[in-house]
Amino acid sequence: MYASLKDLATGRGVKRTRHTLIVDGHDYTEDFIQILQQVGFTPVTIAEAAVEPGERIPAFYISNSTAYFGWIFYEKFTEQKMRKLWGSVIRNQKGDWAIQISPKKNSTVYANSNQRTHMDLDRPTDW
Repeated sequence: MYASLKDLATGRGVKRTRHTLIVDGHDYTEDFIQILQQVGFTPVTIAEAAVEPGERIPAFYISNSTAYFGWIFYEKFTEQKMRKLWGSVIRNQKGDWAIQISPKKNSTVYANSNQRTHMDLDRPTDW
């Protein structure tokens, strides 16, 4: 099981989306958090995350024994108006991020700033 959790954390052979952390009645949430930290993911709020416009950082949000994968990034509305957020890779019916976490919330995500990548501010959904 630990190898599977590590594969999920690193994205090796597993599509990172939404994953339940309960298997055969056992909750592996704490084990997954430990593995995340071992592979470079650190607990951070969205407000604390060091990301600039045009960058994105991979991060997991964990809620009710479910891990949701997404990115911390800036969403651009106009040249002058942007907002920082964590958005899940899971989409809703409109094509928006099904789960969004703003810097105003104190929710903790596990982010890996060493895996920072560049992104197109005008096309953030083309991941």
